[in-house]
Amino acid sequence: MPFSLFLLAMAVFAMGTSEFMLAGLLPDIAADLGVPIATAGLLVPAFALGMIVGAPLMATLARPWPRRSGLVGFLVLFLGAHAVGASTGTFSVLFTTRVVAALAYAGFLALALTAAADLVPAHRKGRALAVLLGGTTAAVIAGVPAGALLGTLLDWRATFGVVALLCLPCVFGVMKGIPATAGLPGAGIPDLRRELGALRRPRLILVLLLGALVNAATFGTFTFLAPIVTGVALLGPLWIPVVLVLFGLGSFAGVTAAGRASDRRPGLVLAVGGPLLLTGWIVLGFAAAEPGALLVLSFSQGALSFAVGSTLITRALYEAAEAPTMAGSYATAALNVGAAAGPVLAAATLGTGLAQRGPVWASALLVAGALFLTLLLRREPPFGLAQDG
Repeated sequence: MPFSLFLLAMAVFAMGTSEFMLAGLLPDIAADLGVPIATAGLLVPAFALGMIVGAPLMATLARPWPRRSGLVGFLVLFLGAHAVGASTGTFSVLFTTRVVAALAYAGFLALALTAAADLVPAHRKGRALAVLLGGTTAAVIAGVPAGALLGTLLDWRATFGVVALLCLPCVFGVMKGIPATAGLPGAGIPDLRRELGALRRPRLILVLLLGALVNAATFGTFTFLAPIVTGVALLGPLWIPVVLVLFGLGSFAGVTAAGRASDRRPGLVLAVGGPLLLTGWIVLGFAAAEPGALLVLSFSQGALSFAVGSTLITRALYEAAEAPTMAGSYATAALNVGAAAGPVLAAATLGTGLAQRGPVWASALLVAGALFLTLLLRREPPFGLAQDG
């Protein structure tokens, strides 16, 4: 794998840390800025919505730019938003910086997904995306717990400041590692209407929808793992980061394993991984009160969720090959629709008789829906991606 790919992954790590870190910082932010915690909680959907809107919008704006210029520009915008956010004393300003940061991250990720695929031969797209998405899983494993710890030892502003500082070497790394001519539109920019027309392809729509459903299931339970740990398994609060790290380690393992198979045998990965993922959520729904089962399933569900999800991203890029400047934005938007909708659906189950196990059953229902949708719409193996290679 080219070194520039690892530089892109490092930037995704910094940005992914910012996306997920607020869960442990909201009480501190609310107290410091003098707003209710429910108001501070609006920072989370603001970022998610910014990612959904920002992916196609920023990718469209960046189409005429050389790819390196776009990547650096979005990194600098992201860095600046965090610098302003770390220094503000006003919630409205912080809210605005979160939206701006989300737009920048969406634009960067959309370009980075396409750039990663272009840095390697066509038959190695899956492995390249596994390296890139390893930055996201590393954020879950190390970045988010480290951010929460830094916020506890210092304050939330320090966490925002560190994220901004992490972006600095990424800026210089991208400038040095990505060729200036990469993505240069000198050969002609593809017609935007033709690229948008790719969204009329049923196969691409199916892959994007499945990616959204699987990601909704993943983040639906991930968001509410803490109350499952303490309220269902009856473990102490110190076990929460342990379970989160296990989920993150599983995610990294899943992305890495899928990266080696998603180019050549995507149908096999998805046909086996999809039903196993559904089975795991069902087992967790029944066995969440058993600490041993919770620990094991946190790892395995993280692995299966990201193995299936990353393979779907790879397939989306293959299916959108005729939309070279927009394909990454389609995948980014679909994943973030899932990341935004999943926790909302999971939260709705908490007030039902399912109580704190509700998010797990919501995840099971979402994956079951993905499997049923595929079987309904396709006459191919589960997840509908029969051709391997």
